[in-house]
Amino acid sequence: MRILNTGGTFNKRYDPIKGELFVPNDNLAIEQIIESMVISIPLQGVLYKDSLEMDNHDRSVLAHTVSSLEEKIIIVVHGTDTMDLSAEYVASLGLDKVIVFTGAMIPFGINPIEATANLSMAIGYAQNAQNGVHIVMQGVMGPYDQVKKNKGLGKFEYV
Repeated sequence: MRILNTGGTFNKRYDPIKGELFVPNDNLAIEQIIESMVISIPLQGVLYKDSLEMDNHDRSVLAHTVSSLEEKIIIVVHGTDTMDLSAEYVASLGLDKVIVFTGAMIPFGINPIEATANLSMAIGYAQNAQNGVHIVMQGVMGPYDQVKKNKGLGKFEYV
């Protein structure tokens, strides 16, 4: 198993000088969660972007990274707004792996509960999932084409 970090709200931190949230070029939020676990999972940063800033070139970089890894179970921490687009892009490769996308609606640095719960659920789900691309968010988990963000309600749901 390996965790890939692409940024997103999960990783955002508040810059008190600029008065805004930003996606840092590090894996600090995920590292802090992993440190509290009894299992050790390799972590790799791929992109450090808000998912609204991601384009198909970024998705290509992510897909290439996923396909080149030896691990058969990959957790992708991703922004929630375009998580489904990246999941679909990776799914189009038809890899013989379990790939689970997760993220957070609230930055870990502001309130660590949701991000920690989502990552923990993704890790547990991935160990028992069938090959393919999945989304695990807010207690909702399943194949990427059956779990979507309802932007009007601000939550993930089955479709």
